[in-house]
Amino acid sequence: MKRSSLRGLYAITPERLRGRSLLEAAEAALAGGAALLQYRDKSDDQRRRLSEALALNRLCRRYGALFIVNDDVELARASGAQGVHLGRQDAPLEEARRRLGGGAVVGISCYDRWARAVEAARMGADYVAFGAFHPSPTKPQAVRAHPDLLRRARRELDLPVVAIGGVTAENAEPLIRAGAHMVAVVQGLFAQPDIRAAARRISALFEPPRGAS
Repeated sequence: MKRSSLRGLYAITPERLRGRSLLEAAEAALAGGAALLQYRDKSDDQRRRLSEALALNRLCRRYGALFIVNDDVELARASGAQGVHLGRQDAPLEEARRRLGGGAVVGISCYDRWARAVEAARMGADYVAFGAFHPSPTKPQAVRAHPDLLRRARRELDLPVVAIGGVTAENAEPLIRAGAHMVAVVQGLFAQPDIRAAARRISALFEPPRGAS
């Protein structure tokens, strides 16, 4: 997977869904144009998590999207995911690379810490994520990041950058203009009455203006 292809809407599944199944919601996001889908489930129900991850992986392959597992390297490996996303309390990047292979996509949460992003780039991360840029119902206590981090990363780091934290169709565009190659969205997508329409609105922000060469 080439880093240059990491661009667009990065959908992250929520812990809870109302009125629809996980697969239904994920398919709506993918049908709306999500380029990546991250499975995020912090429960200890290993059997269900593997079953869901396998099903989501098949769904992503059907839509030509990347399937990423949050935190759990072994689940990513067992489900055939294309990559894993790691936070500061998760497995080291080099261990994830060893377990998943050189072709896996390994992303790193950098919060509001520039030094962590520089180190992730040095260690061979495929993308770095900064945030939260807005209040996040998924992580209410998350540190806040400034868009200047996106601008600096776009100038100084030779890898894709993700903006995360309270991102919606209404506030994503300034983050993309600041330098985000991808915007990671949870409630701004999966809590919407029409997931597919919300995904389409966000995905459209990455399309070149009409008439542009």
